[in-house]
Amino acid sequence: MTFRTRLRVTFITIILLPLALTALAFCGIGLYLMNVQKGFPVDRLDYGAMTENMQEVVGATDGVYFRLQEQLETDPFRLADKEYLDMVNSQIVRKTTYIIVRKDQELFYAGNQEAAEAIFHRLPPFGEGASTVGSGIYYDELDKFVKQLDFFFPDGSQGSAFVVTKVNSLISRHLLVDMLVAIFLILVFTSLMLTWWIRRGVFVPVNELNVAMRKIKEGNLDYSLQTDAKGEIGDLYRNYEDMRLRLKETTEENKESEKQNRELVSNISHDLKTPITAIKGYVEGIMDGVAVTPEKMDKYIKTIYNKANDMERLINELTYYSGIDNNRIPYNFHRINVADYFGDCVEEVGLDLEQRNVELNYSNLVKPDTIVIADPEQMKKVINNIISNSIKYIDKVHGVIDIRILDETDSIRIEIEDNGKGIAQKDLPKIFERFYRTDASRNSAQGGSGIGLSIVKKIVEDHGGYIWATSREDEGTCMHFVLRKYIELQDEP
Repeated sequence: MTFRTRLRVTFITIILLPLALTALAFCGIGLYLMNVQKGFPVDRLDYGAMTENMQEVVGATDGVYFRLQEQLETDPFRLADKEYLDMVNSQIVRKTTYIIVRKDQELFYAGNQEAAEAIFHRLPPFGEGASTVGSGIYYDELDKFVKQLDFFFPDGSQGSAFVVTKVNSLISRHLLVDMLVAIFLILVFTSLMLTWWIRRGVFVPVNELNVAMRKIKEGNLDYSLQTDAKGEIGDLYRNYEDMRLRLKETTEENKESEKQNRELVSNISHDLKTPITAIKGYVEGIMDGVAVTPEKMDKYIKTIYNKANDMERLINELTYYSGIDNNRIPYNFHRINVADYFGDCVEEVGLDLEQRNVELNYSNLVKPDTIVIADPEQMKKVINNIISNSIKYIDKVHGVIDIRILDETDSIRIEIEDNGKGIAQKDLPKIFERFYRTDASRNSAQGGSGIGLSIVKKIVEDHGGYIWATSREDEGTCMHFVLRKYIELQDEP
């Protein structure tokens, strides 16, 4: 017999038999309680009202109700006295019985504030729920029995006094104890009968799995279980091993992610510190009257503006990174003419590069009707990020950036090359990793957040392309990325 079959037999025997006996016990108790409660004058009485001794519940409610009714006949205005109501409520023997007094539609008094708020909005209006002897309202879903007594306050306002009793457990304690004892004996007998049957094939491997799970709980993810067993036990061992390896991998990834996040905070803090310090210095200079001439004041204000722009750029880059990390980059793909699109991009970035004294060369070697499917805004971010990164590391007096569009049959390759200081071969494979910087001791003008190229890689890959870099130290770096062409299928005649 397989382990699965043993488990099925054990499951059926241990679970279904006690359930069947329990169902029979409940049926018997239900019939008993319904016979006991036959003729009980409670409105809407159902199985939810099969409580401990309902006569005790009504008796406790009636005791307080008759006392308030007697007081209403002798001095009705005493029901508007909170001290009197406190005295009556404190003298109630049953702790689950309390008084609620309503004035018009507002709660005037509550012997149990928390419980009163739960039932107050369900209480009947003035004149509609006034109780007669032996009658009341049972709220099944709240397990509460209520009797109502209407009166008028000294100012003429309508008042209603409610005596509320919480109905306790469902079944009488004696029958419940008998049923629990019977179920316990059934379970003991069934367990003794089945334990010897499954012990040899289950106990030892389960104990080993238990030890292994404790090791995982303690953080030891190197504790492995190896087995050649077949069937369910073997599957359990192999599933444990798969889980252990996955947890170990996830733990290592989380540690790396925490390290990267700490590095991000450190980088952003470092990059923000310099412009903030500069802004504070120039503002203090203005406040102290250092900028005494309009030219100097203009210089200070422009410097503050530029530093604020640097801070805004860093914050925007961090916000965009958060969107990438959660896969929430909005894409709007369109058919784009390569020549027109990249021509516009070059014209746009050319003005900025000219102001920075950087020469821009552009060549397009693809056919004029070449089309790609891309998001124009996101692709522009790719180009701007690469060019911005190139500008940071151009260490020549005369900077040069070349942009080339090359045709590769089914795709196009875009090359953006600079004559900067280049990247060492050992750093080249890592430049697209998040937070990686080739210059760990950079300043705010040359560092960035370390996520610009990771953003570029993510966008290019989401377009179905790929990106890589080539570089020589002291000569420059070239970024290459490839996009597939859009080829419209022609119907055959």
